[in-house]
This record gives sequence, structure tokens and C-alpha cells, in this order.
Amino acid sequence: MSERPPAPHPSSHPAPERLQKILARAGFGSRRAAEALIAAGRVTVDGVVATLGTRADAAAQRIAVDGTPVRARPTELTLALHKPAGYVVTAQDEQGRATVYDLLSGAPPNLRYVGRLDQQTEGLLLFTTDGELAHRLTHPRWGVAKVYEATVAGQPSAAALEQLRRGVALEDGPTAPAYVESVRSSPERSVVRIAIHEGRNRQVRRMFEAIGWPATRLVRTAFGPIALGGLARGEVRELTRAELRALRAAVALRD
Repeated sequence: MSERPPAPHPSSHPAPERLQKILARAGFGSRRAAEALIAAGRVTVDGVVATLGTRADAAAQRIAVDGTPVRARPTELTLALHKPAGYVVTAQDEQGRATVYDLLSGAPPNLRYVGRLDQQTEGLLLFTTDGELAHRLTHPRWGVAKVYEATVAGQPSAAALEQLRRGVALEDGPTAPAYVESVRSSPERSVVRIAIHEGRNRQVRRMFEAIGWPATRLVRTAFGPIALGGLARGEVRELTRAELRALRAAVALRD
């Protein structure tokens, strides 16, 4: 009796993915932005103009946007940085100031920051090569919570903290209700923890200014399920698989 031939090994190549997912992972913005590129006829796969619905294997096929090859990472890279005060959140600064990218050695060109912190604000700043993840984390629709600890001179009254909880009037409109608690309080200096779901420019600083207690120091301690933890100032680390799953789940993204 002849022996049964061995079962074929599964292919080592990943299954073809939606083209917009590949482009988003490569840093071309959200999947919707990638769909616009495809619809405009600016994307090719092996020299053929792609259409919406096209699937491709980024490891085996030549994908290009406006003729420039797309070098997609096989897996996304997402990092957490403890931003020190004095660094601006931008890739290049016309004034020659230090940027957060000065703290990231060997960062891939498509690594983008997720949201911003002003120059003097410290704490957790996320970076990712996944354009769709970055888009959802900063879009108001998903309402991902950001937690800050604000140091103020003196001892804010209960009424002032209640203003923050209810929302305060800013020049660009009232803020949504916030979670607020006193961490430490003394006549000389107090620390207040606040969690917001919005992402306006300098919002937390402006909220404290609006109630008459400007923050002398501001530190972001969490972004969604990711905590700053014991990460030292200026240090960066890659998120664990569990953290990345939790972050993606917070904005309804599947692995």
C-alpha cells in the first residue's frame, strides 16, 4: 500500500488584507483617508490602479501611492513616552526648539504622535504607526478618557472643583462634565486629578484658569487604558500585546 502523501504546510504569507488597512498601518491617515486615496486612483498594486475593495499582500506585492512604494510594517508599532517639560509635540519646529522626536532614536518615518501636549505639560504621550488607531483615539466620537494631575498654588474650594465637574465656559464653548478628585490638598499647594473625554487645545490648563486656579504643573498620567506608571521622564517603551489589545478595544478595533 502506498503511503498517504504528507499534508501541505500552510502558506507562510499572511492572507491578503484590505488595501485601506495596509495604507493606514503605513501612516497614510485613517482608513477613510486611505479610501479617498484609492478612490482618487492614486494607489496601485503591482502597477495596476487599485479600486475600493482591492485586497493585497503587503509582504509579497508592490503597493504604491502616487508612484512611491509603500513600505508597510508587518505589524504596527505603538509606543509610550514620558514627555518631559520643555519639548514641543511636532516632527519639526521652525523655532529650533527640542521636539519629542529628539527622544525617539531610530523611530520609523511613519510613527505619529497621538494627540498633543503643550510644551510645558509632562506625562504620557502615545505614538503609533497605525493611522486608523491614531485617528480613533483622537476623534471625539470615541471619547477616550485622558487623565491629568494638576498642581495648583493654594487650596481650591469645593465649589471650584464642582465647577470642573459640571463643565466650565471657555472661549470655544463649554466643556463636558469631568471626573475630578483632590489627590493632595494643603494651604500651600494642592494636586487635583481630572479626567476628560475631549481633546481641545490646552483644554485642561484653560479649565483651571477659568475657575481661578491656574496649574503650575500638569502631568498626563493615563490615556484610555494605558497608564504612565513608573516610566521615567524622557523614557520610551513599546506597549505590551495586552495593552495594545486594550487600547484597540477602547475604540472598537479588532486585532
